[in-house]
Amino acid sequence: MMFWPAVTLLGFLVLTGLVVVMGSSSTARYEREQRAAQALRSAASSAPEPVPAAAVSA
Repeated sequence: MMFWPAVTLLGFLVLTGLVVVMGSSSTARYEREQRAAQALRSAASSAPEPVPAAAVSA
C-alpha cells in the first residue's frame, strides 16, 4: 500500500536534488564569466591611454 507514495516521494527528492546541482553549477559558471569580464574591463580602464602621433612629433 505504501509502495507508490514512497516511490513518488523518493523520485521527487531525487529530481529536486538534480535541479539544485544543475542550478549551482550553472550559477558558478555564470559568476566565473562575470568576474573574468569585470577583470578585463578593469584592466582595460587602468591601461594608459595611447598618445596620438601628432602630439608626439613637436
